[in-house]
Amino acid sequence: MNDTSRPVRAIVNLSNLRSNISFLKSLIPDGCKFMAVVKANAYGHGDIQISRVALEAGADCLGVAILAEARRLRKAGFECPIHLLFEPAPDYATEAVALYLTCSLSAFEFARLLSDAASALKKKAKVHIKIDTGMHRVGIDPEDLDSFILCLSRLGGIDIEGIYTHFACADNPESGFTKKQMDVFERAFERAQEILGKELVKHAANSAAILAHKRSHYDMVRAGIAIYGLSPSGLIHPQGNLKPVMSIEGEVVFSKLVRRGEGVSYGLEYIAPSDTNIAVIPIGYGDGFSRILSGKAHVLIGGKRRKVVGNICMDLSMVETGNECFKKGTMFVAVGKQGEEEITIDELASILGTINYEVLCMLDRRIPRVYMDSF
Repeated sequence: MNDTSRPVRAIVNLSNLRSNISFLKSLIPDGCKFMAVVKANAYGHGDIQISRVALEAGADCLGVAILAEARRLRKAGFECPIHLLFEPAPDYATEAVALYLTCSLSAFEFARLLSDAASALKKKAKVHIKIDTGMHRVGIDPEDLDSFILCLSRLGGIDIEGIYTHFACADNPESGFTKKQMDVFERAFERAQEILGKELVKHAANSAAILAHKRSHYDMVRAGIAIYGLSPSGLIHPQGNLKPVMSIEGEVVFSKLVRRGEGVSYGLEYIAPSDTNIAVIPIGYGDGFSRILSGKAHVLIGGKRRKVVGNICMDLSMVETGNECFKKGTMFVAVGKQGEEEITIDELASILGTINYEVLCMLDRRIPRVYMDSF
């Protein structure tokens, strides 16, 4: 949905995306492949557009979470390798092969279905085995790896191309757990290569590990949040080399004077302590601008921070502007810069008590994404 009738939009800066990918690639060894993770609609930025530019900027492949995301990319004409990072439901094995996806494997049952589907289509299904090195989400236990590989090697439709794991604490450089996971993983891939008698593509590094754990870069890295210009955590500081890709702006749709003692919005929970102007902006919790931000968040109008007051509505929010009255059409910024001030995704995440990943993914598609190559 790209309704331009509401004066609010998410500006996606493709130049910053290119810059972020260039910076991240500068950190990894020559020959190390670069996966751009574009699941969840490219973290809210728009999967088709982000994927196209990421590949232009040097990504070797794309990573998605669910088959529908891969299907959408193939339908849009992408022919590059696409990694399906989680096993789909069993009924979708045939489609996974038909879309020539590189599938993750964590269970033999899906592997068998994938092999049968590939054989029926006279193809080979490329797979990467996922090892659980301590996160305990999905993956093969290392002690089960030998028997799992031997079972897979008997399946005629399977081509074991790689092996990988996922870090639980890479966003905390002080944690020693990432080193323990790398130790476990390195023993696992050495054993896997010994059993299979061939080199495998080995990968483990997410955005945090790309930035903070050089040892983990191996043969490929999987870059997610960092390509969108955000740090994986407050404990990792990429020294200004990452540039936010998304900003959110729009126009005031209404303004009015509220007298001292009068309330604003549902429940009248905000009572004006003095006469004040209120600017109404066209963004609300239906857009992902959470109701929890009521009375806590700020937006930028006239180059200054203005507090969001009253309960945020589904489609609208109210902003206190004091003795300044901003007419309909005045620009506001909910995320990004205006003058010398800036509001970041991380600031909103802090207010909400969550992480920047979730704030991006909350942003509804009814906010149009507008793509720009330079500002």
